[in-house]
Amino acid sequence: MTETLTRRQLLVLIAALMATGIGQSLVFAILAPLGREVDLAEVQITSIIALSALVFAVASPYWGRLSDKVGRKPVILIGLIGYTVGTLLFTSVFMAGLTGVLSGLSLYAVALVVRCSQSVVMSATSPSTTAYAADSTSTAERTAAMAKLGTANSLGMILGPAVSGALATLGLLAPLYFAGALAAAAAILVWRALPSIPAPQRHSHDRPRRMRFLDVRIRRYALTAIALFTGFSAIQQTLGFQLQDQLSLTGVETAQYTGAALMVSAVFTFIVQVTAMQRLKLPPHIFVRTGLGCMALGSLLIAGFANFTMLASGMALLGTGLGLSMPAITAGASIAVSSQEQGGAAGVISACPAVGFVSGPIIGGLLYPLAPFGPALFSTLVFAGTIAFLYGTSKR
Repeated sequence: MTETLTRRQLLVLIAALMATGIGQSLVFAILAPLGREVDLAEVQITSIIALSALVFAVASPYWGRLSDKVGRKPVILIGLIGYTVGTLLFTSVFMAGLTGVLSGLSLYAVALVVRCSQSVVMSATSPSTTAYAADSTSTAERTAAMAKLGTANSLGMILGPAVSGALATLGLLAPLYFAGALAAAAAILVWRALPSIPAPQRHSHDRPRRMRFLDVRIRRYALTAIALFTGFSAIQQTLGFQLQDQLSLTGVETAQYTGAALMVSAVFTFIVQVTAMQRLKLPPHIFVRTGLGCMALGSLLIAGFANFTMLASGMALLGTGLGLSMPAITAGASIAVSSQEQGGAAGVISACPAVGFVSGPIIGGLLYPLAPFGPALFSTLVFAGTIAFLYGTSKR
């Protein structure tokens, strides 16, 4: 089944993804200073992201397969509503920490459980929106369509840090309350404005086949995405610590500087996705290798940054690499499978960033106390090693 993806449908899908993208970037920008405000250790703060990402990775393929059975719109709504409720609960936990109701291991345990519970449900949005777009585009249009969806995450990462910096002046929890309200608004928009399309037709005795990460058709895309986000998250989740310690910043200043750095990265991702990715007709593997090269250079700059300008240059290269790589990975995996397996493939690829966010933050959190430049150097090795892997396994 391939129908035309209308402008209205595309805009609603972008709005849904942008709402979750803004929410995630807000969390990334403020969690480091917020965690320190309630006396959590660096590895505890990064492990909240890492372990909740593991839950996200496990749940995402399930939601993709469910959308193959029941349709895309209901699953998108489940994800957005779950994100709203989960964000409000997560914010309430840290409110309890700031007021002294919870502290120490109790605070850490409750925050971890709440964030992981949120991840179970919010993981529904990404694979179902990707599959919705795949249902409505031809193979030739797939890469451009995925790049357009990618702009939603990019816009979220641009607007999120800007909003975070502005709202942080009202308190470190204010951005999180805003994120919950935004996800609720996106759910209402999807409910009212997104047309329902039927699930892909199949015989009554058929069941959606479980798509595996190592499925021969998509495994190079999946492994590359995991490696990409392992390296990226190791830098992203220690960036706040590095800025606060290197520039001697307060908690609010750290949130603002971290948000600005993430915004630089997202701006370059967005620029690449609306220019090169929608105009250049290149095979996915060319985009992916070029993107990984940019990210390797960017992480080297970040490892040795002496001022914010140098850090911003490194983040710009990271953003450029993400903009080139991820739409190509998503499109390549989508093209490799049948129309009845779009949800399953989208679920696997949507889970890959979360898998990367399992190991990357923990490794970064362990390396940072030993050497502040350690996480970025680790990321450089990951990106360079992935390029070598792709060349070594290429049939071209």
